[in-house]
Amino acid sequence: MASLEIETTDVIRLIQQFLKENNLLKTLDALEEETTISLNTVDSLDAFVQEILNGQWDLVLKTVSGLKLPTKKLMDLYEQIVIELAELREIGAARNFLRQTEPMHNLREMFPNRYVHLENLISKTYFDAREAYQFDGTKEKRRKVIANSLSQEVSVAPPSRLLTLLGQSIKWQQHQGLLPPDVGFDLFRGTAVEAKMEPDTVPSRNYATIKLPKKQHAECGAFSPDGQYMVTGTTDGFIEIWNFMTGKLRRDLKYQADGAPMLMEQAVLCASFSRDSELIVTGSHSGEIRVWKLHTGQPVKKFVGAHSQGVTSVCFGKDSTQILSAGFDGLVRLHGMKSGKKIKEFRGHGSFVNSAIFSDDLTRVLSASSDGTIRIWDAKTADCLITITSQDLKLGAMATNSSLLGGITFNQILPIPKSPEHFLVCSSSNVIHMLNLAGKVVKAYTRPERASDAATVPAKPNPGISKKSFVSISTSSKGEYIYAFHQDGHIYSYSMESAEVVQTLNATEKEPIAILHHPFSSLLATFADENSVKLWKA
Repeated sequence: MASLEIETTDVIRLIQQFLKENNLLKTLDALEEETTISLNTVDSLDAFVQEILNGQWDLVLKTVSGLKLPTKKLMDLYEQIVIELAELREIGAARNFLRQTEPMHNLREMFPNRYVHLENLISKTYFDAREAYQFDGTKEKRRKVIANSLSQEVSVAPPSRLLTLLGQSIKWQQHQGLLPPDVGFDLFRGTAVEAKMEPDTVPSRNYATIKLPKKQHAECGAFSPDGQYMVTGTTDGFIEIWNFMTGKLRRDLKYQADGAPMLMEQAVLCASFSRDSELIVTGSHSGEIRVWKLHTGQPVKKFVGAHSQGVTSVCFGKDSTQILSAGFDGLVRLHGMKSGKKIKEFRGHGSFVNSAIFSDDLTRVLSASSDGTIRIWDAKTADCLITITSQDLKLGAMATNSSLLGGITFNQILPIPKSPEHFLVCSSSNVIHMLNLAGKVVKAYTRPERASDAATVPAKPNPGISKKSFVSISTSSKGEYIYAFHQDGHIYSYSMESAEVVQTLNATEKEPIAILHHPFSSLLATFADENSVKLWKA
């Protein structure tokens, strides 16, 4: 594709037009003087020409005062005005024009005969058109010549041309998937305007639903840190980006508009964004990890055989140079983006590792497993520093449906906004725990007993998870609330501070899978064993 070259003078003139339209005339004069580039535009070329043809010299002179015209053409214009003033017997005005204006001073210096001719015209007591236009024929013909001459020196630019071009540029970038649609844009920094975090409010209504193909469901999802995108990974291997305000596929991303979405060979079990929202990492049931470029949909790195079994958890390090993963093979691994290889391995769990995250300062790795333990590792040496068991959390008696694995299953570890020394743990029980990095329980969030508990049996029981258990948790943007998705299909909203349930919301009749909260807005997304993702807000 040939490159498009833009003239510097055109850019300066666009700025000049902007200054003129906003009445920044001193700045306009300074820019013209500094660059020696003149704007030379009129609002309407036809109107300008018509004013000359009609002899509306007051309007013509007002327009010309803001233009830079060749000296000769200005002399022709002012000469004609003097002649017509003489015809109207406005001798005083004609004499002032002739003797006090710069174009006429130039005429006297360059064409003394023409200047003397004008002096003679205004000194006589009568006006003779044949004498006045001895070389040009008639007044009308002379006006036409001047109109044609001056029209060649000016141009017409549509109003607000600079802002229009900038707006078109942004729309083109949005069409190409380089910018998200329907968001503010910081033109100076060249980025979307950073969203302001909204006050925490508990979502209470299902405002939109993402529809998926029949017999398919979303196993995972994530909101981008910049708050602009939502990704889902489904059982048929599709990785798709959604407009979470409407529940529609984002077709401003060209690859999705063209019907060529990101795709893995087997079910996508986990997904996460990089901190700059430019990359997406996904893990599949085959044990493969892929990293994708959000705006192009192209894979930028593949980790084949990252795990020998399905990948259950993935996340980027802060600078996106490393990826932390966990899998059904009982391992936690650290992978290098540049090398595409395993850097480190954290061994010790005796069963599936369901969740793994970095501590806020990246010095620790935290993992949760179906073996009934939570482990805190040294991120540098891969040594296990702390092992937390279900007995430590007083959960041993709650393992009502975990005989297959011999104890409580820990499903998820979650950091807490604005509290880097603490984290939340979701287990196959009716209790959510807050722990500190020393492994000590700080607070517990208990599900209230319900009359329907005795009859609560999931459609497809999950071995290792109690029929009365939480399956997924999320926190509000500012960390004021915890949202816990339970196997009974309800979302339990807790006050982080008081540990009290502030709202209970019936979200699904199917088996729950996961719950997500938007990074800035009070929005929730819930995933269940059904061909839809439900979106909730206050």
